[in-house]
Amino acid sequence: MQPHEHLLIVGNGMAGHRLLEALLKHEHRPRRISVIGDERTPAYNRILLSGWLAGETTREALTLRDAGWYAEQGVELILGERVSEIDRGRQRVITDGGHELGYDRLVLATGSRPAMPDVPGIELSGVQGFRDLDDAKSLTRASQSGRRAVVVGGGLLGLEAAEGLRKRGMQVTLLQRGERLMNRQLDSTAAELLRRELRRRGLDIVTNARLASLEDDGHGHVRAVHLEDGRRFAADCVVIAAGIAPNAELGKQAWLASHHGVTVDAWLTTSDPTIHALGECCEFQGQTYGLVEPIWRQVEVLAAHLCGEPGDGYVERPSASKLKVSGISLYAFGPTEPESGHEVLTYHDPQHGDYRRLLLRDNRIIGAVLYGDTAFGPWYFEQSLTGRDLGACRQALLFGAGDAKPLLEEAA
Repeated sequence: MQPHEHLLIVGNGMAGHRLLEALLKHEHRPRRISVIGDERTPAYNRILLSGWLAGETTREALTLRDAGWYAEQGVELILGERVSEIDRGRQRVITDGGHELGYDRLVLATGSRPAMPDVPGIELSGVQGFRDLDDAKSLTRASQSGRRAVVVGGGLLGLEAAEGLRKRGMQVTLLQRGERLMNRQLDSTAAELLRRELRRRGLDIVTNARLASLEDDGHGHVRAVHLEDGRRFAADCVVIAAGIAPNAELGKQAWLASHHGVTVDAWLTTSDPTIHALGECCEFQGQTYGLVEPIWRQVEVLAAHLCGEPGDGYVERPSASKLKVSGISLYAFGPTEPESGHEVLTYHDPQHGDYRRLLLRDNRIIGAVLYGDTAFGPWYFEQSLTGRDLGACRQALLFGAGDAKPLLEEAA
């Protein structure tokens, strides 16, 4: 990309904003940059939404940059408009507000939306996701007017939404389709520790819960949730947090190569060399995204590429999952269950609520689950990424870097 070209970023969420910040640090950044966001507020930290819902942080703390900052940086910011069409032939986009903007390079950073189950009643009022500021505001209002909430989904987002609504004073039932909470990240022991703690706080946890339908109160508002096994749970509001779907429609309408997301190569370039896609709306080698860690690595690759700097393309790497909900800390990566050839190391202190389980193969860490004290998590993850032989400190591994490092240094 030449410095004089016009770069247009569609999406003012965390991925689009992170890209903008990265570009502004480059000496050879595009001369003109425009950003279009369909929300009426500048970019904010969505990760903190659960804290705001729970009343643990302020609305101001969510803001990444105010509108004045964009103007100071010479960035054109258009809020409250959604791009409805990409005219690839003319290299222009058209918004639902009737504006047309040309581009030399276009970046799609349109994010994702909740994956809504195909069950009767899903369109009822009071049924929503938990992805953006409007969702959080809506749930705050629901907590003021209703008593009972049902959250569908026992993953990271569902747990955060459930705990936030509980702290707002609602009676919350959390429905998890699988046998345990966070089944993609936790083993059965850690999941049970988490379930017990959440139940102690007052959350009703229901596993093996398969959604069948949502009941109408006769006025178009949800009244209850029905499961396939016949159980019924009264609800004044229902939060769907059972996965996400990439917002790839804009790219598909423009006939860009797509599957679940808009398909990109290692430099985040789509099938049109003037258009790139980033974050939750893109798909790379069959993989779509929901965690920030790989998206931040995509940002660095794309920023360098747009500024004409040489560098390696994006490569898939393992990611760690982290959860911190009002005093509950979890850190996990790798397989959730041991496989043939794995060695299992376990530490469990029920009195203090600490649990650590490491999976090793040939003295190398390939997976870990930490509940309670997660301070050693990043060090374990680093050792896993490097594939380091930890045989010299095997007996001290469960006690963390402080005990293991001296033994490794001694053996070196």
